[in-house]
Amino acid sequence: MALGFLFGGGVGTEVHGLEMYRAHPVMRELYEQVSEWTGLTVGQILEEELPEPQEERQSAGTIRETALALGIHDALAEQGLSPAVLGGLSLGAMTASCLAGSIGRRELFEMLAHARHTPELPADEPEQGLALAFAPAEGDLVAAYRGEGRAGVHLSGDFGPTADGAMRILMLSGERKALDALAGDLPPGTVAPLPDRPIAVHSPLRGHFREFMAPYLDAMPFKAPELPLVSCLERKTLTTAEDVRDLFDRNPTDPISLVDVCDEMKDQGVRLGLIMGGSIPDGILRFPFPVVHVDKPEHIQQVLTSVYEFGIELSPVRAR
Repeated sequence: MALGFLFGGGVGTEVHGLEMYRAHPVMRELYEQVSEWTGLTVGQILEEELPEPQEERQSAGTIRETALALGIHDALAEQGLSPAVLGGLSLGAMTASCLAGSIGRRELFEMLAHARHTPELPADEPEQGLALAFAPAEGDLVAAYRGEGRAGVHLSGDFGPTADGAMRILMLSGERKALDALAGDLPPGTVAPLPDRPIAVHSPLRGHFREFMAPYLDAMPFKAPELPLVSCLERKTLTTAEDVRDLFDRNPTDPISLVDVCDEMKDQGVRLGLIMGGSIPDGILRFPFPVVHVDKPEHIQQVLTSVYEFGIELSPVRAR
């Protein structure tokens, strides 16, 4: 009976984890370390308004999300809970890679901090954006994607079926005007542009970011995963250092799939999944195994109860 840790990837401006930070000294220790590695203050990492320049804002947001996810992991480790399988979506895949032993914590946070230096796009470039699309739950993914062939719109993510099985949630990236036009051409509620997400993640429009980060990634000391580590770019378990390096390299421009992550985790024996942090909303999506969301202190006891019910053994080792 395997316990899986699943990390989401959304990078927003919301403040998550303040209660966990206050409740767990191990999280406060981590945030102090992250502050030293990134140059951000603990307040900036935890709850203060993110900077305005877009690439700086994105970088700080990734640091905030990753610190929370690793802090929750450490709080669970103090209770004897450690993952048998790791998986993540986008930023979460990089966090999972760190916990699998493929890259050190300092190296991961220094990489996320380096991303703040990405050159901003010229002012005359089309404004970018994200949207959610709602498609029939059954059938081929491409057939469900009703924006196929639309200039300036890219299918960038598959989050899978909703909890009630009524529909499937997709992510679209692209030019803001093209996304708005697509939403206007389809029946109401089919496409919902996200007004606070101005970066077309997981699409060719992030090619300049991938190019900027490539030399930095080439110099990073990746290692083979020590635990089963599931990709979000295809249905695959990563086994070599080059597999992980390739994930980091392609992550900005390639589509992601939560469906592939979860199905591969199930194939790896996961029968209970812990969703770390608040970037995957509770109760919205369907998973192929029971899940417990962990982003508040009271969730720790819920996890311990579920672990006991599933017969998963606790470890005396505190993983750090």
